[in-house]
Amino acid sequence: MEEKMNVRSWQKAFNMGRFESPKRKTQIDAGWYDWFCKDTSLAGKTKRLGTIVKQVKDGGKIDLDNYYVWFKNNCPLNGPLFDDFRFAKMSDGEVQFTIQVNCCWNNNKFTVFGRKNEFKEPLFKTDSQKELVKWLNESWEA
Repeated sequence: MEEKMNVRSWQKAFNMGRFESPKRKTQIDAGWYDWFCKDTSLAGKTKRLGTIVKQVKDGGKIDLDNYYVWFKNNCPLNGPLFDDFRFAKMSDGEVQFTIQVNCCWNNNKFTVFGRKNEFKEPLFKTDSQKELVKWLNESWEA
């Protein structure tokens, strides 16, 4: 990921189709930082994960103007590959949320870890993309 793009700009670029090409450079521009799958798999992963990111709205847990999103395809020593995406501060790169998708160690499709509890335990777990988006779009007071 060469240039950080805030979430709001990322959403606009995604909606305009900027990340659809399977070219490695395009996927790095989309936010892929590290992966163990084939390069040609990244565009499909970007599309799947991007459908979540594009639904994040103002007023929730994600600061659209001051956070950026990046993606990782993880290769655990014991278990299958799994993806996650992370929201980090533009100012210093400090990760605020990590959303693991279909990780073999979690019982749910989506598991959210965050800075709020220093990533010690999940903040939220669900099998529903709709419920994940709803949780991300709620303020902490909700």
